[in-house]
Amino acid sequence: MTKSKKLEFRPNDYVVYPAHGVGQILSIEEQEVAGFALELFVITFEKDKMTLRVPTNKATEIGMRSLSSPDVIAKAMTTLKGKAKVKRAMWSRRAQEYEQKINSGDLISIAEVVRDLHRTDDQREQSYSERQLYEAALERLTREVAAVGGGDEVAAAKKVDDVLSSRAPAAA
Repeated sequence: MTKSKKLEFRPNDYVVYPAHGVGQILSIEEQEVAGFALELFVITFEKDKMTLRVPTNKATEIGMRSLSSPDVIAKAMTTLKGKAKVKRAMWSRRAQEYEQKINSGDLISIAEVVRDLHRTDDQREQSYSERQLYEAALERLTREVAAVGGGDEVAAAKKVDDVLSSRAPAAA
């Protein structure tokens, strides 16, 4: 059973790691850790200049997944067009929920965060923490849209921005 799980990802595949976004598998290597031989995916995150080693038998368990399909990207774009749903809860509680959605690795949840925190020029200024969460979610979304669409992040950012600009202005 674990053999079939391992073959899900191969070197050079792009994958989504929940806490870091889109990365590329460089190789699969064996390392000895505390006397046990471990098979590890070596994943590089070019933008962050980071390399991560993930045990192959834990990859799906921790939520590592393949890139989204084009229909999931389309659903995410549809989510962006929706009306922002801002709960009346305290900011700390909302911020925690947004953070969980971003780190879930689920593209639709990330799109919801972008939608809910997006501000147009005529709306009130964002707080520093709101802007940080918005930018983190926007970057994750853009990177995955770019990776699925062939790797052009500038075009992906424009596509996301066009969708956000086209939606009906939310009441401030």
